[in-house]
Amino acid sequence: MKFTLPSLLLILLCAPPARHFAQAADPLMGFTEAASAQQRALEATLDATVKPANLDEWMKYMTARPHHVGSPYDKKVVDFMAEKFRSWGYRVDVERFDVLFPTPKLRKLELIAPTRYVAMLQEPPVEGDPATAQTDEALPPYNAFSIDGDVRAELVFVNYGVPADYEELEKRGIDVRGKIVIAKYQGSWRGIKPKVAAEKGAIGCILYSDPKDDGYYQGETYPEGAFKNEYGVQRGAVMDLPSQPGDPLTPGYGATEDAERLDREDAPGLTEIPVLPISYHDAQPLLEALGGPVAPTGWRGALPITYRIGPGPAEVHLQLEFNWELAPAYDVIATLEGSEFPDEWVIRGNHHDAWVHGANDPISGMVAVMEEARAVSELVRQGWRPKRTIKYAAWGAEEPGLLGSTEWVETHAAELTEKAVAYINTDATGRGFLNAGGSHTLEKFFGEITTDVVDPQTGVTVFARAAAESEVNDGKRPKHFQLSALGSGSDYSPFFQHLGIASFNMGFGGESNGGEYHTMYDSYDHYKRFKDPDFSYGAALVKVAGRTTLRLANADVLPFEFTRFSTTIEGYVGEVIKLSETLREQTARENRLIREGAYRLAADPTQPFVAPAVKEEVPYLNFAPVQNGLRRVQELADRYDPAAAPTLSPSRREQLNRLFIDLERQLTREEGLPRRPWFVHHIYAPGYYTGYGVKTLPGVREAIEQRDFTEAQEQIDKLGEVLRAYAEQMERVTQLATAR
Repeated sequence: MKFTLPSLLLILLCAPPARHFAQAADPLMGFTEAASAQQRALEATLDATVKPANLDEWMKYMTARPHHVGSPYDKKVVDFMAEKFRSWGYRVDVERFDVLFPTPKLRKLELIAPTRYVAMLQEPPVEGDPATAQTDEALPPYNAFSIDGDVRAELVFVNYGVPADYEELEKRGIDVRGKIVIAKYQGSWRGIKPKVAAEKGAIGCILYSDPKDDGYYQGETYPEGAFKNEYGVQRGAVMDLPSQPGDPLTPGYGATEDAERLDREDAPGLTEIPVLPISYHDAQPLLEALGGPVAPTGWRGALPITYRIGPGPAEVHLQLEFNWELAPAYDVIATLEGSEFPDEWVIRGNHHDAWVHGANDPISGMVAVMEEARAVSELVRQGWRPKRTIKYAAWGAEEPGLLGSTEWVETHAAELTEKAVAYINTDATGRGFLNAGGSHTLEKFFGEITTDVVDPQTGVTVFARAAAESEVNDGKRPKHFQLSALGSGSDYSPFFQHLGIASFNMGFGGESNGGEYHTMYDSYDHYKRFKDPDFSYGAALVKVAGRTTLRLANADVLPFEFTRFSTTIEGYVGEVIKLSETLREQTARENRLIREGAYRLAADPTQPFVAPAVKEEVPYLNFAPVQNGLRRVQELADRYDPAAAPTLSPSRREQLNRLFIDLERQLTREEGLPRRPWFVHHIYAPGYYTGYGVKTLPGVREAIEQRDFTEAQEQIDKLGEVLRAYAEQMERVTQLATAR
């Protein structure tokens, strides 16, 4: 179903106003009726306290200079935040971790055949934005945790550089062994591209943003518009984040001053080949020099060239050297102790470090954290205090690989396991629609919040606006707000996927697109012009995240429930069963056609035909352990009534809360996922070959995708055990809540 702009406006105008879905008289999840009224009054005061001008002022200061890890201005930003939190009455601790942070010493890329071109590897200033002229303080474009290297070879274009792209190359008889590959950004997280290239035998990797994905094809480029100009380069880490984030020299434990550190050659996570990001200005001469077959239609970008695959005759020389040094990562932790349950913690955070100025990523989300903390401090000055302890955190060194948050979580793992109720994260945020992911046992709770906060542009609730977008895009309107599954790419990952702490990640977007991500051009001026000029959506984020924090901190009974989780898991189980069936049918069909000599994969007709190999048939996997575990979860899901729980005796409520704090951990196993034991959550994980992108039921799903059917059956059995353990915790909750 398609909608015109007038029809979208009609949908929004007809959408229910704020509080239509959650009438003021309805008790909030986790609260008695009387406590709900008090909580809503508290939140009304919070809303009145929020000042968008503060977000503007703080962003302008915090983005005034480049502030990457270890830079002088990074420490100024840390001191600025710490002083703000102290002035608002918080107890503030600044914890330092010394982490490996490579910076460029030598970057060289040149086309040496059949013509010559030396890449600029620079982002020149743009007129009207003085921040872009601060090149002396800024890190130049590079990929952190690429190894040093000096390689010369023929060039091969590999599209987005994901496994499916190499399958296409193999169908055409094109081998990248001993070659340097050039891949487009997008399609997966950047670190996957050199990882897969090395697995396929390449000796170097070049990354660029094609203007079709991120440039003039999308809209006017900076400074005239928001999108990436021809010189913009996306910096970023390429460590093996889906295997384990954090400091590579202290894997699994905190990078404290006295920590034992590995030698760099023994450190996990570094790339196996050198990798460098470049602009599409520098990419065009390289791609233009390629010969070989014309690239498939879906591979072609928007540069004014014929996209070809190679290999050659283009030959390139790539040389990289880095300063492999430790740098300080500062975590600012501001604590407001709870009045009744000081040893139950609600943690709210975001990172403060940037690749350059980082107005959008991360400061737009960080100033929302700060304004929330300031507004909460105003409530304290008026005599209120949270029942549970609230911790506001500003993480350092997120950009190189979630280093600051991971080191803090690993250092304080035992205490967090005992005390952490939930973690709430924001990163970059802009203008448009509310997006949120998180633990599905908290989906219904979060949905109530989305019907209580007004969208600043339309005047309807943020849920109503998000629902209207879904109706435009999908042709159907959701009945309630749906949390997405969490993958990786921000600081919730160590809390959620390493310790099993219930988590959220949230922000606004959809009407603030642009190409500034990780470039020199992610500046205050860019943000003010194209993202959230009056910071009204930043203020809306304070109200959404602030309610999430305050309701978790004040609830009589923590607002977990099981029906949404049960439905969600049922969908995931159905997906992996369908995946197995589809792969079996597809494999059988392809093998039959291959044996009959009639199956020809899509190949360049000018090239010799390469007969595909017959694949291993897909066996019938026994999903009974998962199905049995799921059925038990479904049987118990409706037996717990979250509305009745707040009326239980205080001692019973405290016991329930203890069970809920341990609830998410029942979805973990100590040994973790195959080949990546750091990730212990068996429902949500970043994909091994997607990076940021989530894989649900990851052990089972990825084993099937990789055609490792022995491992798939092993993971099915383990997942069944996980679901049974979770059901046992559900049963303890239900028995406690219904006992007489």
